[in-house]
Amino acid sequence: MQPEQTTIAFVGTGVMGAAMAGHLMDAGYSLRVFNRTKAKAEPLVARGATWADSPGQAAMGADLVITMVGFPADVEECYLGAEGIVETARDGAVLVDMTTSSPALAEKIAASAAARGLNVLDAPVSGGDVGARNATLTIMVGGDEAAFERVAPVFSVMGKSVTLHGGPGSGQHCKMANQIAIAATMLGMCECLSYAEGAGLDKARVIETLSGGSAQTWTLTNYGPRVLNGDFAPGFYVKHFVKDLRIALASADAMGREMPGLALAKRLYEALSDGGGSELGTQALWLLYARVSEREEAGVLGGVSVEVAARE
Repeated sequence: MQPEQTTIAFVGTGVMGAAMAGHLMDAGYSLRVFNRTKAKAEPLVARGATWADSPGQAAMGADLVITMVGFPADVEECYLGAEGIVETARDGAVLVDMTTSSPALAEKIAASAAARGLNVLDAPVSGGDVGARNATLTIMVGGDEAAFERVAPVFSVMGKSVTLHGGPGSGQHCKMANQIAIAATMLGMCECLSYAEGAGLDKARVIETLSGGSAQTWTLTNYGPRVLNGDFAPGFYVKHFVKDLRIALASADAMGREMPGLALAKRLYEALSDGGGSELGTQALWLLYARVSEREEAGVLGGVSVEVAARE
């Protein structure tokens, strides 16, 4: 899919989607865009993208449809709702859902689209707002290999690592594995910093030291400084991470796999969300470990601590 020959419908221009769509425009692709809150798409429209009044209308006439929305219910409505993308997409179009969603839903959408002769790829991403802005996302793909090869040039504009993992749903399964690993490293970072604080160490110096050794992680290097600066703005929303952890745990249960660490992370993030942190970034997990004064300054959680959350 070369820029001069391809029109892309991009549905979902939020924190990450806007940057991803912008890279496609920079590469020369023509865009049709829709977002539930129109104002978030206006900068793209100002640059020359065509506004559509619904996901289905965005898909009309597009060679490639990309969705990057919030929750599985949103994905299902976009694709399978009345006058949705599966119904309105042109013959031969490829549909790509880059939302982190349910593997079972990805399979359902692929089957529905196949009845119309359409190919669907589930292609969730990792890298957060930084990866979206820098076009360095990791893209995990499930679906037809020939469709994957067609879309590969588009993926390369948005990410640095693009891998096909198998048939429909495989991309989502890989993303669930990714989210399980992230949950564990976020817990590790918070407990590391809490321990360092309790020992009277300079937390910034601890991060610098550990980032040069075997304890180095992307989470510690990138989110650690944000935590120390009291920056809990979302690169990836807590409310979306809670959704992901619930999907991962349900999928693991269906496989008969026990995931005690995942279950703990889910409880803690649910406590953070319920305590007023749903719109914060995932690094705000620190607030469960922080002193009461720091929680109050952030305006969330009240008396909820990691100890209380873990017990519930």
